[in-house]
Parts: sequence; C-alpha cells; structure tokens
Amino acid sequence: MPRTSISQSSLAALWAQQPAAMRGIVMMCVSTLAFSVMHALVRLVSKDLPPVQVAFFRNLFGLAVLVPLILRSRFEMLRTARIGLHALRGVLNIVAMVMFFTALSLTPLAKVTALSFTAPIFMAVMSVMFLGESFRLYRWLAIFAGFAGTLIILRPGFVALETGPLLVIGSAALWAVAMVVIKMLSRTDSSVTIVAYMGIFLCVFSIGPALWVWQPVSWANLGWMALLGLCGSIAQVSLSQALKETDPTAVLPFDFLKLVWTALLGAWFFAEIPDLFTWIGAAVVFSAGLFIAFRERRAGRKARDSGDVAI
Repeated sequence: MPRTSISQSSLAALWAQQPAAMRGIVMMCVSTLAFSVMHALVRLVSKDLPPVQVAFFRNLFGLAVLVPLILRSRFEMLRTARIGLHALRGVLNIVAMVMFFTALSLTPLAKVTALSFTAPIFMAVMSVMFLGESFRLYRWLAIFAGFAGTLIILRPGFVALETGPLLVIGSAALWAVAMVVIKMLSRTDSSVTIVAYMGIFLCVFSIGPALWVWQPVSWANLGWMALLGLCGSIAQVSLSQALKETDPTAVLPFDFLKLVWTALLGAWFFAEIPDLFTWIGAAVVFSAGLFIAFRERRAGRKARDSGDVAI
C-alpha cells in the first residue's frame, strides 16, 4: 500500500478515536478561521470591486461546488412543493449578504464580527413573533442584554453612527428572518434541498445587481475570490460537521474565536486595532446569545422529558 494511503488511514483512525465533543470543537474552530479569512478577503477585494460583484462571485463559486451534487442526484435534490418560500429565502439571503459585504468594505473587521453576534438575538425575537414559540422571561432578559452590548459597541451619542455598523445590524436582522424561513422549510424539505436552492437563488439574484455595477476583474482578484469561495465552502461544511458531531451548546462558545481571528487579520493586513468597547460589547452580545442557546436546549430537554411545553 502506498505510504500516502497509510498516512491518510492512520489520520482517519486517529480522528475517529477522538471524543465526539473534541471533533466538534476542532471543526468549529476550523469554521471560525475559514469564515474570518473569507471576511478578510472580502475586505481586500472590495478595494477594487463593488461588494455586490464580490457577492456574485462568492455565490458563483459556491454554486459550482453544488452543480455536480445536483447532477449526481439526477435533480432529485430540487424536488420541492415550496419553491416560493425557497425564493423568499434567497431574496433575504442575498440582501443580507450584500449588506454584510458592503459593511466589510467600510468598517474594521473586528467591529463587523462583533456586531454580527447579534444574529442569534434577532433570531430569538423572530421565533416568538413568527414561529409562535413561548414567551420566556430569561429569553427577553438575554435579548435586552444583547442589545445593550450592541449599544456599547456603537456608543450612539458619543461617536457618530456610521453606515457600516448599521448595515451589519440590518444584515443580522435579515439573516434571522431567513433562519425562520429555513425552519419552516425544514418541516417539509430536506437539508440538501434547502442548500441546493440557496445556491441557485443566491447566484441568480446576484447576477443583475452585479452586472449593473460591473467592473473589470483582474486575474489576481479572480484568484482571491476563488479562495474566498473555497473558504466559504470550508466554513459551511466545517460548521455543519461540528453541529453534527456534538450538541450545539458544546461548540457554540468557540464561535467567539471569530472575533480573535478577525482582530488579528485586521491588525496584520489592514492596521485595524479594535478598541476596548468593541471587545466588551462583543462579549456581552455573544454571552447573551450563548445564554439563549443553553437555556433553549435545557427547556427543550425538559419539555421532551415531561411531554409539556416549557414556559
């Protein structure tokens, strides 16, 4: 047997011997690093290209990964009775993506990452409003704490409110609505169908806006965007595998590493040093979202054990 095959099989065996929680943590760490590199690349390429054009190439390279899977399934992945809801999710996602990419071109990486932690806070609000989930006092206390952390980062009244941070918050809110739509779709459609339509609609919906502001693309930027798409795919696959390996609450604390990576990348490549308020506010927002995740898991477990709905 070739030495490479022996090495690969040894690594696979070593990986399989690790506890599921450890495998999940490692994959989550890989995901945070890949997301952070992707965001840094968006910041880099956006110096030469409009963010919406960068978003189009991100979606194009993402769809290129999905096409072989769609063909291999003989289009079974596309079987759905809720095409309208998939399209709605695509609209929400592309608007959120363009807003987020625009924010990355305007705002320091660490601040964008810190404000992106508001997404679970918005998700908790949307779940009560649109999914009919129960009102729980701890959820609302955590929501208020999360928005207090946002105010610490933004410091309205002390510093001028800039466009970039507001775009991040808007993007997080739209992403939360998209997650509600995903929950609705998951009742009838498989995860592979949801992912397939996401790739298709994101690519289709980003073509028109990208052509409207199209700028010539250098080979260097094309290479950076190919790497951007690769990092995005690695991040998504690693995140999915992390959540598959173990309970989400075991790996979610490591999502805060995104702020560490983006702070390092921002300092090294863009001379951006996050201030103390960004770190404090991010810690408050992230802790609030993490608290919601832990309590939701605990409430769900109690509900399953008792057969009742937690209040």
